[in-house]
Amino acid sequence: MKIICIGRNYAEHAAELGDAPPTVPLIFGKFENTLIGPGEEIVLPREATHVDAEAELCVEIGRAGRRIAEADALDHVAGYRVANDLSARNIQYTEAQWTRAKGFDTFCPLGDRLVPVSELGDGGGLRVVQRLNGTVLQDGNTADLIFSVPYLIAYASNVFTLGPGDLILTGTPSGVGWARDPKVPLAPGDVVEVEVEGIGTISNPVVAEAAA
Repeated sequence: MKIICIGRNYAEHAAELGDAPPTVPLIFGKFENTLIGPGEEIVLPREATHVDAEAELCVEIGRAGRRIAEADALDHVAGYRVANDLSARNIQYTEAQWTRAKGFDTFCPLGDRLVPVSELGDGGGLRVVQRLNGTVLQDGNTADLIFSVPYLIAYASNVFTLGPGDLILTGTPSGVGWARDPKVPLAPGDVVEVEVEGIGTISNPVVAEAAA
């Protein structure tokens, strides 16, 4: 399976990070080692001095395809999940590639509920929220995606064949801890909740990596 992620897909999030909105989807990837489920621990690695959670709508592919037409894209979707794209910001902004900053173990909590296209359509108009210890940090809506779900599926399928079980994380709205003043990094003892309207909520506790 592939974990395909889209960066800066909300204009306000791009702006809060000091970046211009992308003119084409910004694709990066995660590996399967990042995946954890509801209630499992997010582990803060020793190398990270600031880790952010990022609330996201996740698309799961159900039918394989290559160079999928945008008009046919939803025919390839098994459904939607809740996802959390963890990012070690101190690493992300000192390296040209995001693989290490996004790729630590436990850095992709994924909800266990899969909601079909018949219920959520193209995934537009859904509220996306992150709460940290009960306090709302992010509160956005997929109506504000720069690139829609069908467009992302078509675009990604021009790069590589999409297969059943592949995931596309569609981007995160504004409000992340790194962009706040003062900054709000995740800390041991925190509890992060990500909620997507129509799908549900995933909650994960945060712990420090055990000493070597």
